[in-house]
Amino acid sequence: MNDLPIAQPTDPFSEQAISIVLVEDNPTDAELTIRALRRGRIGNHIQLLQDGAEALDFLFCRGDYAHRSITNQPKVILLDLKLPRVSGLEVLRQIKSDPRTQMIPVVVLTSSAEDQDMIESYQLGVNSYIVKPVDFEQFNQAVQHLGFYWVLFNQLPAL
Repeated sequence: MNDLPIAQPTDPFSEQAISIVLVEDNPTDAELTIRALRRGRIGNHIQLLQDGAEALDFLFCRGDYAHRSITNQPKVILLDLKLPRVSGLEVLRQIKSDPRTQMIPVVVLTSSAEDQDMIESYQLGVNSYIVKPVDFEQFNQAVQHLGFYWVLFNQLPAL
């Protein structure tokens, strides 16, 4: 993944507007998602976070991300459910229960097609739930379509 520029805590990108936060612990899925977004020319600034605890630190400006401004929030969060340290459902719960982050669109992008995960995600306020297609081309198209909608067309109120 070295050829894909991704914002890290010490990068200058971290102070710029982040278009997309991708919370994904699987390096292959993360690389495929980022490549699909880049191929569709979506999301110049993508922040990859590899577990739920890191995602919460980033969004709430804690720990390694304490230098960030809480007002510099992404246009969309792509969230896997099966994450180490803090589950994706708990990340979603905290995002949607805090007035500073509850308006950020969250798209669950997961391999879980379990009804209970879907139901709980929607009860917690997820904006969309997408089961990762197994086929590479379907996955590529799904990511590009969701990127076009959430990054380019969706309008958010000023935070």
